[in-house]
Amino acid sequence: MGLIFGTLAGVIDVIPMLLQKLTWDANLSAFSLWIISGYLIANTKSKLKGVLKGISISFLVLIPSAILIGWKEPVALIPIFGMTFILGALLGFFIDKQEK
Repeated sequence: MGLIFGTLAGVIDVIPMLLQKLTWDANLSAFSLWIISGYLIANTKSKLKGVLKGISISFLVLIPSAILIGWKEPVALIPIFGMTFILGALLGFFIDKQEK
């Protein structure tokens, strides 16, 4: 289920990126972040559950890309952090509900 929900989150994240005509490497990076996040949220045992687990894992997966993005364009991190917070919370919530 993590891969399915992660793929859906990736599509939701990439649609505005396509409208902004961002590069394909950026689109693929964002899409893969969500597939990996979904997988990790579904398969990681943690004391954190649901929304908090989704947010924390999504931000951990984002860190390497955020360093590269923030180095050249720190202001670009604002919408990225916003989407990571929202989609990470949703992933955590829906994956947690699906597992029960």
